[in-house]
Amino acid sequence: ICKHATETDKEVVAMAVQRVASMLQRPDQLDKVEQYRRREARKKASVEARLKAAIQSQLDGVRTGLCQLHSALGDVKAIQGSLADVSKDWRQSINTITNLKDVKDVVVQHSQLASAVENLKNIFSVPEIVQETRELIEHAELLQAHRKLMDLECSRDDLMYEQYRLDSRNAHDMNLIRNYFDDVQGLSDELAKQLWMVLQRAIVTVRRDPTMLVSVVRIIEREEKIDRRMLDRKRQTGFIPPGRPKAWKKHMFQVLEGTVSTRIEGSQAETRESDKMWLVKLLEITRKNVLDDLIVVKNLMVQCFPPHYNIFHIMFDFYHRSLSARLKELAAEDLEANEIVSLLTWVLNTYKSVEMMGHPELLAECDVNLLEPLLPQKVVSSLLSKYLQTFKSNITGWLRKALDTDKKDWQKETEPEADQDGYYQTTLPAIVFQMFEQNLQVAAQIDENFKEEVLSLCLKQMNSFLRRYREEAAAYREEHLKDRQLPQCYVQYMIAIVNNCQTFKESVSSLKKKYSKMVEPVQSDAAIETTLNEVAKEGCQFLLDEVFLDLEQHLSELLTKKWLMGSNAVDTICVTVEDYFNDFAKIKKPYSEEMTTEAHRRVVMEYIKAIMQKRISFRSAEERKEGADRMIKEAEQFRFLFKKLSSVRGGDSDRMCSAIVAIAEVFKLTDPSLLYLEVSTLVSKYPDIREEHIMALLAVRGDAGRDMRTMIIETLNQNKPSSAADTQPVFRDITVPSMTVPKLLK
Repeated sequence: ICKHATETDKEVVAMAVQRVASMLQRPDQLDKVEQYRRREARKKASVEARLKAAIQSQLDGVRTGLCQLHSALGDVKAIQGSLADVSKDWRQSINTITNLKDVKDVVVQHSQLASAVENLKNIFSVPEIVQETRELIEHAELLQAHRKLMDLECSRDDLMYEQYRLDSRNAHDMNLIRNYFDDVQGLSDELAKQLWMVLQRAIVTVRRDPTMLVSVVRIIEREEKIDRRMLDRKRQTGFIPPGRPKAWKKHMFQVLEGTVSTRIEGSQAETRESDKMWLVKLLEITRKNVLDDLIVVKNLMVQCFPPHYNIFHIMFDFYHRSLSARLKELAAEDLEANEIVSLLTWVLNTYKSVEMMGHPELLAECDVNLLEPLLPQKVVSSLLSKYLQTFKSNITGWLRKALDTDKKDWQKETEPEADQDGYYQTTLPAIVFQMFEQNLQVAAQIDENFKEEVLSLCLKQMNSFLRRYREEAAAYREEHLKDRQLPQCYVQYMIAIVNNCQTFKESVSSLKKKYSKMVEPVQSDAAIETTLNEVAKEGCQFLLDEVFLDLEQHLSELLTKKWLMGSNAVDTICVTVEDYFNDFAKIKKPYSEEMTTEAHRRVVMEYIKAIMQKRISFRSAEERKEGADRMIKEAEQFRFLFKKLSSVRGGDSDRMCSAIVAIAEVFKLTDPSLLYLEVSTLVSKYPDIREEHIMALLAVRGDAGRDMRTMIIETLNQNKPSSAADTQPVFRDITVPSMTVPKLLK
């Protein structure tokens, strides 16, 4: 310690020396030495005073602590003495407590007697109170009746509880009390019936007399509190009065749910037998009743129940579940197609719309998007499948009936109607697509995907229908050929059949555009397009057949001696064709243009066939010239006629008539040595010409011997004509009556 003190002193001295040195660094500071000394003395005195005060304070604290410890020691000793006295007294009182059992029994007996005395008045007046309570129930004074009932039950329960405490195994006394209060349970049941009757009419009662509903809720709340109290006592003592817990709140909700179910089931006033619109009316009545009831619940009934009952959401759930159950029953019935649509439209659209559960007055209280589906998806799918099957069967019948009606019109003696552009038509396309559109509008109300399914089914049935339409058109033509005078308007109705094909195409396109989101064409589209083209093509063919049946006699005169001598067969042909095409002007494009082109081709083909049949053989140059000039003139007549009839100019139509002119040039040639050149020119223009065609032409010309014919054929075979693939063939389908096998020029 001394060593440590010495070191401290040295440090203090060193610090003092350093401090003095810092104060006396300049000569002028020596004059202030005395001043510095006094200042340091004051600081020293101040530090010593503070140090002395701190030490004194610590000494006072130590003195106080010692005094408190001394006092605590005395208190501990006093407590030890008191505990010893208590322990001594407790040991002495054990025997005394054991001797107080009789006093305890007296106390219990006194409690029971006090309870009996307290309930004595009610006990003796039980029959009177029971009668008063029954009268109150009958007069619908439910709150007062319940007050008296509670008094009776309280008296009974207290007596039974005291008896239970006295001797829980004494069944005789318990039964005695129970039998004495036997009417009380009956009163409780009667009151409950009144409560349930009020609740069953809650929607009506809350409008007329809401206080009655409030009274019922108050009574149920009282009983719930008593139930809870009795259950608590049971947990503590094991005793519970008879009839408890009543659980009237639970039963109240069961009654309300049953009431909702009854109101929904009671909406049906009609059956299918009495009214075909029974389901539509039922659904509309149900919608209106449910909406009205829920608005009443929200605006009036909620005010009659405590907030914690959450009565609106409970009633909302009751209506939803009851509706679901009722709709499942309806879905299980043998519904017709229109009834399935009505049901599904109501379930999938109307139910959550603003007309019902999504009504503005209900929207603030519930989110319709959180509702469970009214019908399981399995049931919905089953109904949709059933509808599609029924619809398929119905639409097949509808289409058959529509076609049968149209077929009857084909036999009429009056022309078919014309559209606004003057084209003949029948009502068949309008009927068919009106039928489709009606069903698609109905399907669109249900679901977008279902609408696509119905559209697909319509198009498939349309394709089947068109195949039958084609068959019936062919049968119509065959029937006409048996007697060409009947039907009287055969041509006009065949034109209408052709025009209907274009109308069908436009209607299919319009239908898809309106009801389908699919852009890409599907298989049924191509099938419909193909079938319609075939029906139209065959219809046009039938019409042309009609023309050429009238032309048969005149075509048979071509390239005969009569023709050479001045027959007017071609004039008649042109007049007949033009006359028919006045009717054909009622054919829509593009079929009218195709008809004109085909008529032109067939006329020229028949003309060339007449040449190839070698009906005449020119005997002189004059006959050849006369015949050739006539052919050129008649070719020009054909060209003029079909240019007049057609809106298309040039092209293959000119080429067809030019074939007659080219053949005429072969006949007209006067120098036989140049015949090869003329024939080769013909072959180069029409590379589909065959050897037998050339042989037939040379035979008609009449001046080509066997050697010349052989030389011309061999030379042509050596000089292969080029074939133009993009030009319409002229001679390919023309046969020459000969025993030789046809072969193409190579």
